[in-house]
This record gives sequence, structure tokens and C-alpha cells, in this order.
Amino acid sequence: MGTRTELRNQKRKEVVEAIVIRQEPVHLVARIYQIPQRTIFDWLSLYRAGGWDALKEGQRSGRPRKVSAEDMKWIYNAVTLGNPQHFQFEFCLWTLNTLRALIGRELGVKLSKSSVSRLLGHLGLSPQRPIYQSYKQDPRKVEQYLAETFPEAVAQAQETGADIYFVDEASVRSDAHRGLTWGKIGETPVVEDSGSRFSLHVISAVSPRGDMRFGFIAERMNSKTFIAFLKKLRKDAGKPILVIVDNARYHHSKETQRFVEAQDGDILLTFLPAYSPELNPDEQVWNHAKARLGKRSIFNKQDMKHHLVSILRSIQKRTSLIKSFFRMPDTAYILDAIG
Repeated sequence: MGTRTELRNQKRKEVVEAIVIRQEPVHLVARIYQIPQRTIFDWLSLYRAGGWDALKEGQRSGRPRKVSAEDMKWIYNAVTLGNPQHFQFEFCLWTLNTLRALIGRELGVKLSKSSVSRLLGHLGLSPQRPIYQSYKQDPRKVEQYLAETFPEAVAQAQETGADIYFVDEASVRSDAHRGLTWGKIGETPVVEDSGSRFSLHVISAVSPRGDMRFGFIAERMNSKTFIAFLKKLRKDAGKPILVIVDNARYHHSKETQRFVEAQDGDILLTFLPAYSPELNPDEQVWNHAKARLGKRSIFNKQDMKHHLVSILRSIQKRTSLIKSFFRMPDTAYILDAIG
């Protein structure tokens, strides 16, 4: 058993590792460790100035802190809660140059582009492919879903002991390459692939308990294939299920409605507001899967399916990762409603 000081130092390191290494959100780490965010930003500032040793109680970094804890908190909130247009820039995506200009203008701190990159890493932030929210989204419908529709569906599910699943379908293309690779300066690296274009249609479901199911669709998704997935999901659960889906036509079809009504409460369907993919944690399954698949060379459809099955099974085994999909800012409402 270590001394109290050693235990406190270990806790500091665990907190900073959670953000810097595992890239967990600051607000979530603060909740888990029951530490004020202000304290966490102070530790991050110490780490940025002097590394792991600077986190130890009583240690003082030989290098002054160019970016204070308050500065780090402001930068973190600027990136995670807003976009460049909120600060009178003409574009909507954060870049290192934009943040460098913003930090210089608002905080009076001059940083190089590489320093901004390191700073973002110390805050647990990384480049992300954004979900574009449609202007067609109706805020009133979203509010109604969050305040009434979903909580009422959860209450009904809890009465019957139903498991809750969020379902999403995806079309995965062979030419959707993502990611970066290293190469000679001035020469764009070339990665061989088949040059052919083909796709796979897949459906998946995730639950707040960290459970995940997926299946491949031979042709395009329709009422028949959706109903078949619901049957299998209900059978695997071994109990009633509440399924939350988007507003695809086959989710609302008469065939689907007749099937659900015939289940006598064993399968309940609830619909997300239109144009609101960010409210569905299952979207993150496909963000992860497509990002990993995009870094692999694909030569034929069978090859792509082999890689995709491997990726989805690896996600399926990571219960903690699946649970984290329900702790994101846009999906935290789910755990709040479940209680």
C-alpha cells in the first residue's frame, strides 16, 4: 500500500492518461473520478509543461506554463462546444491554423502549428470526421423526442422488462478509403487496390449494456430484411425488446407495422426525430468500422466482407467501447432516461 501522496500522484496520472492516451472526454473523466474540471485542466497544464514528473505533488516544472489551466479549459470548450463560425471565421471546421489564429487573438498566446497540435492531444482531442447535421432537422421534434417520446418508451420497456436496442443500417463501399500514411515529401504515396467498386449492406444494433448484434443483407434493405433482423434480435435477447430506429421507409411500412403489432408487446418500435443521426449511438459503430476498413487494401467483395466481419467482431467484444457510445454529448440522454 503506497503513501497518501503516492496514491494522489497515481490518481493524477490515471486522470491525465484517460484524457491524453485514451482520449476520453474531460467531462466524463471528471464525473468518473469525481474531480472538478478546473482541477483536471490544471493537471493537464502541468503535464503539458513538464511531462509526467510535473504531475507529482510539490514538483515544479523548470519551464513556465505558456498555456494556463484556464486557457486550456477555454480552448477545450471552444473546440467541443462551438465551431469557427461562432468566432467570426468564414468556415465551419476546425484546423490547426484556425485554432492558432483564435488562440493568438483571444488569449494573446502565440503558438506554432505543431504546438497547437500537441496541445489538442494533451486535451484528448483528435481529428474527427464530423457528422453533418441537416438544416431540415426540426428542433421542436428533437425536443419532443428527448422530453417525451423516448422517456415514455423507456418507461414502457421497463414495465415489460424489455432490453433496449438502437439499430442502424449502413452501406459500406470498397472505395471509401480513410486515413493517412507516411511517404516522401513531395510524393503522394500510392496504395494498390482492385480499382473495382462494390458495396456491402449491413445492419447492427447496440444496447446501453454494451451488447452488439450485426448482420449482412444480401440485397438492399427492405421491410422483409428488417423484420428478419428484428426476429433474430428478439430471439437472441430472450426477452421483449424496445428498438429505436430512424425514419427509413421500411421502418414505417405497413408490413413492418403489422409484424410489430402481431408480437403483442414483445417488440416495440420507437422512431428518432427526422434528420437526427447524432442521437443514435449505433452511428458510432459505423464510424469506427469504416475508419478501420478504410485503412485496408480491398481486392474483392469477399475480401471486404472478411475484413468487415473481423472489425465488427472486435468491436462486439469491447463492451466498454460500446458503452462509451452512450456517453457522448448527443447520446447521454439515453442513460439519463434509463436512470
